[in-house]
Amino acid sequence: MPRATSHTPDPAVDAAALLRRLAFFGLTVVIPVTALVSRRSVVILAPIGIVLLIIAAALDGAQRPLGAGLSRLGGARAILAGALLLGWCALSLVWTPFPGPASERLLNLAATVGLTVAGYLALPDRMRSANLYLLPLGVGIAAIGAVLLGLFSGASLRGGFEDDSALERGAMLLALLLWPAAAWLRSRRRDMEALGLAVVVALALVLAPGPVPLLALGFGAATFALSAWRQSLGVRVTAGVAAGLVALAPLLPFLLRPVLTPMLGPLHPTILALKAWQRVVTSEPLRLITGHGLETAIRGKAIGMLPVNAPASLLFEIWYELGIVGAFAAAFVLWNGIRHSGREHPVLTPGAMATAATAFASTCLGIGTTASWWFTSVTVVVLVFIAAERGQFRTSRPKASALPPRSPA
Repeated sequence: MPRATSHTPDPAVDAAALLRRLAFFGLTVVIPVTALVSRRSVVILAPIGIVLLIIAAALDGAQRPLGAGLSRLGGARAILAGALLLGWCALSLVWTPFPGPASERLLNLAATVGLTVAGYLALPDRMRSANLYLLPLGVGIAAIGAVLLGLFSGASLRGGFEDDSALERGAMLLALLLWPAAAWLRSRRRDMEALGLAVVVALALVLAPGPVPLLALGFGAATFALSAWRQSLGVRVTAGVAAGLVALAPLLPFLLRPVLTPMLGPLHPTILALKAWQRVVTSEPLRLITGHGLETAIRGKAIGMLPVNAPASLLFEIWYELGIVGAFAAAFVLWNGIRHSGREHPVLTPGAMATAATAFASTCLGIGTTASWWFTSVTVVVLVFIAAERGQFRTSRPKASALPPRSPA
């Protein structure tokens, strides 16, 4: 009679699995829910989740080899362009009129990038489906909570919470996390669940206090539809539009103002913002080369350096602060990074394009890209999408009828 083989459990592997489950529960469930009522939850909880991933990787060694991960990052053109962008930001501290706040902003940005790289290197080579199913669960719970907050937004429900800016930030995070959640469900052939999740999130954003998350989600949905219809076209359009708008941003006020003025009127805030943008471009054309330095786009309004009605948009701020070098480096990061997103797993490509379009549209529409919560939210979304990619090592389960029959012995 053959003896049954005994399996000795490894406490380190079990502890790593538990820590990784806790990390993903925090990143995909706790953060989306708490972001609706707290403006600092993303900044506080995301590093904790990434630290748990790092500890889990140290315990079981399930991540890819460190050298291979670093060499892959170092060889990517988008990473090299991003390093150039960070270096130019550091160099702009020489001529910025706000060296103290600019240095703090640069350190926060560098810390966020380092946190993202550490989380990327700590992710296991193969992600368990049980961990990834936490993502649509968390997005769905947060969306239902946002709907309730939007419907019953009186003092009785939100009396102890922070102001509406927390709810708007939470709504923006929902708009970003929807696409990796929907992409994961579609990769598991759960299209109806993905559609239902999108409907609930859209309803939550309709009830959100600000219009930016809903508008950004609309751009993401259009990009998703185009990429699902013709994937290569969707990738080229998304990458080309994002990179082109950043590279040619100083021409936009001269092109848009004559077109929008008859429709909106000369005193509309958008028209006045475009007029202020035109004055900035024509009054200091040489500054288009170097920019005014980091942190000048926001703080310059407080001291009269900039008109108060100057645009609060990435397209304006990156040219005003970093000039042509920073803008072209950022454009190349967008072009190359978007083109390579989801390339290894075509089933995820529409979700990757929708995520990029949603994030880019929100920065163009006025979401504060200088805030730590925004950078940290992008870090969470990037890590979640990479995890979804690494969960594609098995596309379908074998049917019971396809398995060979067991022998009587």
